[in-house]
Amino acid sequence: KHVWLVFFCCVLFSMNAMAQSEHKLKRQGDRAYEQGDFQSAEEKYRKALEKKPDYQSFYNLGNSVYNQKRLDEAVKYFEEAAQNATDPKVKSKAYHNLGNAWFMQQKPEKSIEAYKNALRLNPKDLDTKKNLAMALQIMKQQQQQQQQQQQQQQSEDSNQDQQQQQQQQQEQPQDPSEADQQSQGEQDQKESEQEPQPKDLEEKDLNKEEARQLLQIMEQEEKKVQEKLRKVKAKPSKSKKDW
Repeated sequence: KHVWLVFFCCVLFSMNAMAQSEHKLKRQGDRAYEQGDFQSAEEKYRKALEKKPDYQSFYNLGNSVYNQKRLDEAVKYFEEAAQNATDPKVKSKAYHNLGNAWFMQQKPEKSIEAYKNALRLNPKDLDTKKNLAMALQIMKQQQQQQQQQQQQQQSEDSNQDQQQQQQQQQEQPQDPSEADQQSQGEQDQKESEQEPQPKDLEEKDLNKEEARQLLQIMEQEEKKVQEKLRKVKAKPSKSKKDW
């Protein structure tokens, strides 16, 4: 019996010492946090978690790393605190700070969800309401900006398509009928250039003797014409008598 009693007392003493050590670490972390020494506070809270994981230490650790701008870690610890907290006030604060961490990472949709969870637990929290309104406004602005960018991109794409179509139309071959007309015109011009002129025919087909004879015939014909003209002019014109 004495052995069991001693063993039981040792266990109680060990548990009490562990609890005191964990509680002491938390108090040391709280003092460091209040003094703005967030790195020392983080160390104390981490040691307290090693001894006894609980939602309060997760919550305090989340606050410590949040103030050191390590937002990804803060999100993890606030989520852990919110999921495991049994005290509605601490749970609401954990969601509130989780919303802040998401907001600082420019993720308004996630921050809105966290703020709403906090307000479900504490509907009278004015700070959470203000932060929620701000997050909603930021999300609205982002959506409008995205919509404007999409419209601008669509307009640029449409203009680019029109330019490409115009360029393709300019580069396309001309209408077949126009091409045929142009080809026929070029062919006629070539044939016209190749076709010998009348003068060339005379020079090629008539020799000197034939040309002399043709000239004599033309001279004789011209004399006949001149003779006829003279005869016509020699005829007296009939005039009326004055009675």
